Amino acid sequence: MNKTPTSSLTGTSRLSYAIVLGLLAALGPLCTDLYLPALPSLGNEFSASTATVQLSLTAGLIGLGAGQLIFGPLSDTQGRRRPLLISLIILLLASLWCAFAPDIPQLIAARFLQGAAGAGGAVLSRAIARDLYSGYELTRFFALLMLINGLAPILAPVMGGVLLQTMDWRGIFLALSAIAIVLLALSTWRLKETLPPERRITGGTGKLLQSIGTLLTQREFMGLCLTQAFVGAGLFAYIGASPFVFQEIYQLSPQAFSLCFAINGVGMVIAAQIAAYLSRKRGEVAVLKIALHIAVAAALILLIVCALRAPLPIIMLPLFVTMAMIGLIGPCASTLAMQGQGHLAGSASALIGMSMFMLGAISTPLTGIHGTSALSMAFAIFICYVLAGTAFTFVHRAR
Repeated sequence: MNKTPTSSLTGTSRLSYAIVLGLLAALGPLCTDLYLPALPSLGNEFSASTATVQLSLTAGLIGLGAGQLIFGPLSDTQGRRRPLLISLIILLLASLWCAFAPDIPQLIAARFLQGAAGAGGAVLSRAIARDLYSGYELTRFFALLMLINGLAPILAPVMGGVLLQTMDWRGIFLALSAIAIVLLALSTWRLKETLPPERRITGGTGKLLQSIGTLLTQREFMGLCLTQAFVGAGLFAYIGASPFVFQEIYQLSPQAFSLCFAINGVGMVIAAQIAAYLSRKRGEVAVLKIALHIAVAAALILLIVCALRAPLPIIMLPLFVTMAMIGLIGPCASTLAMQGQGHLAGSASALIGMSMFMLGAISTPLTGIHGTSALSMAFAIFICYVLAGTAFTFVHRAR
């Protein structure tokens, strides 16, 4: 495995990098989850339908996917630090545009740019981690990233609900602007370059496209990439539909919705730490296989109880399991996909992230085509998880 001088990070330095990288990786959840409790009120202000309001979420997801293909490969040629700082500056400007958008079309456009900029933190946090570690240590570091990153989906809706008590949805985007400033300062002061010039890709755009093409032809990498992407699409279907399901169908307040959302986030964080432990005992492949079986089974149970119109407490149990399994699947799939990529880590990370957000951009509006319901949410999650299991089976047979 390729190593850099920074691969010897230990103790305080390792924790410091993990905190900053975890916060950068959390930009995706922050851009999507922080304003979730405000979606119904945003629709009321603009007199827009649920499907139209969800387009602002979809635009952000498309931006998060497209931005990965910009900042990931760019970091393989320019290093990690410069593209990261540029993405954070754009994030700040895009968040301000969201806050002062006069109508829904401008908000959707601003959300796309905000997502594209936020992708820089998401894709480069994985690439930097790959520069620093490999093997089990990479799984362990990904689990640590998910522990920190996992606080974002837990705290973001709660923060959004609290902010809505004192301000409107525009204030939430001002808060995202402040977060961008903090992350820009931390990245400037705490992160060093982890990809030295001698390990960067040279040869211009042609060579860059060739590196992406190389990854697309790797059956094992693409299978693992799609495994994680389809599971992520299930997560985004839940993220996009849950505010309407919990608040409009089950009549929960924004604060109560945030609590339900946080409970599922806790499950993901706990599962990520279990993944680090189990992968050392059983290996990433075995853990990933078991987690996918449990995820599909839980999603099927969720689909059945939603079809029977069960009360919310009964729905919450299988929903908790389906979301928790993401904490097991994510670190293991990321490690297996990334560990053999070396100097292509930025491009590999970009394809993983792009696939996840692009599929998420498709799955999210599907839950609201005929009116968002618990059943439509559960059906989208189940289909995504079945496709994830199919993608992994494709890799497993190849092995």
